[in-house]
Amino acid sequence: MQIKKQTLDFLKNLAKNNNKPWFTENKPKYLAAKENMEEFVGAVRAELDKTDSVDKVKVYRIYRDVRFSKDKTPYKKYLHAAISRLGAERRGGYYFGIEPGNSGVGGGFYAPNKEDLLRIRKEFSLNPEPIQKLLKDKKLQTYFGDILGEGVKTTPRGFTPDVPNLDLVRKKQFYFMRTFSDKEVLSSEFFDMVTDGFKSIRPYFDYMSEVLTTDLNGESII
Repeated sequence: MQIKKQTLDFLKNLAKNNNKPWFTENKPKYLAAKENMEEFVGAVRAELDKTDSVDKVKVYRIYRDVRFSKDKTPYKKYLHAAISRLGAERRGGYYFGIEPGNSGVGGGFYAPNKEDLLRIRKEFSLNPEPIQKLLKDKKLQTYFGDILGEGVKTTPRGFTPDVPNLDLVRKKQFYFMRTFSDKEVLSSEFFDMVTDGFKSIRPYFDYMSEVLTTDLNGESII
């Protein structure tokens, strides 16, 4: 299973002609690119399901919501999708996007609600070693590097400046991302690159799932 050159070519041309008349004229090319994306992500989902329990694939619409945006171009310059994990006991989600020069693979916790964010921060501060061990995992580091995410500049309310893992406690997001060149995206090895990345993030997902489905005493909350 491969991403086709025609898919990248369509997105390159769309970036240069981001208007409704051009898109309408080239809609068959868009539908072909969308089908390629759906087939690729569907194959990735099937591979993940061999070692994880995953749920549905969502390929996002290419149409932009421009109602509250200064940028009125009607279409995204990329195709992207998410694969969710199955059941309330499994947290974390896989992300995949195709964009010329900026394709990416990632996953994690991009917008945790305030209850989950507080639970994560408390776990990282009260039990600092497990997350540090996970973040230093060789496979995860080799593939993704360091954990990403925006954070606050000051110490969050309820914590002290000398708290363990302060850099992580300050974060509001906890995710990983890796980008790929167009040459890599079009290579025959790209499918394995994507699935290898998703598999490397799995131990992190399992740890965070345990944190977010238990209280500070380790008792289940689901």
